[in-house]
Amino acid sequence: MNDQIPASDRQPSRRQSFHRLHRPGEPFLLPCAWDVASARLFAEAGHPAVGTTSLGVAAGIGAADEDRETLTAMGGLIGNISQALPETLLTCDFEDGYSDEPGAVVETLRGSFDVDGINIEDSARGRLVEPGALANKVSAIKDAVPDLFVNARIDTYWTGQDNLGDTLERMRRYVDSGADGIFVPGDLDLETIGRIVEACPLPVNVLASPRFFRDEFAEVGVARISTGSLLYRTAISAALHSLSGLSGDSPAQTANVLSYRTVSQLGD
Repeated sequence: MNDQIPASDRQPSRRQSFHRLHRPGEPFLLPCAWDVASARLFAEAGHPAVGTTSLGVAAGIGAADEDRETLTAMGGLIGNISQALPETLLTCDFEDGYSDEPGAVVETLRGSFDVDGINIEDSARGRLVEPGALANKVSAIKDAVPDLFVNARIDTYWTGQDNLGDTLERMRRYVDSGADGIFVPGDLDLETIGRIVEACPLPVNVLASPRFFRDEFAEVGVARISTGSLLYRTAISAALHSLSGLSGDSPAQTANVLSYRTVSQLGD
């Protein structure tokens, strides 16, 4: 594509800064927000970049995750976070680009997603698609927005097809198409992650895991650790736990709970 997206409010140095966060062997933690309040809290906790969780956004509108139903809500959230946190680097869960057509994917990005990076995945509605489909989308995006950090998400393990050979072949296709990073979500062991990192010339992103410490991910060369939907699920789980206590006639538990005033000031 020769028609590049015009320069936006996001200066090239912002996107360059986001690129520079990805250092193999020195993984940074990317907290994923579901609303402006959570994004602000994560930024105020000292995280230079914030992502979004499609599950959190989908659940918030009563939609299924990864089913192309979050387009309007995700685009609106991106705009609101950008306005509220203009100094925070922002990447988003772009699902599969919300279309099968690379041109339409670029137009969607042009219209609603002024960000420093995206994740774009090779599954739709819970099923893997042919790697050529994502490769074409990545190529079109990089032609249109060369400085955008495009994290190509490989969903082999996420969809239960634990095939390292297929994962590496998809990785090669996405590297060749111009991706800037590779994201392989799922419950991978460190040996498998290490083999992916060893074969990949790009920074590798994994999900935070209950099995491994950050230092262990660092030792195998990971560059980024995403929380995915974990923080959202933690928040609603805590709410259910609190409600269960109240239903059992226990006093309200307020220890380690942010005050009303603190949360109300997040909108200032």
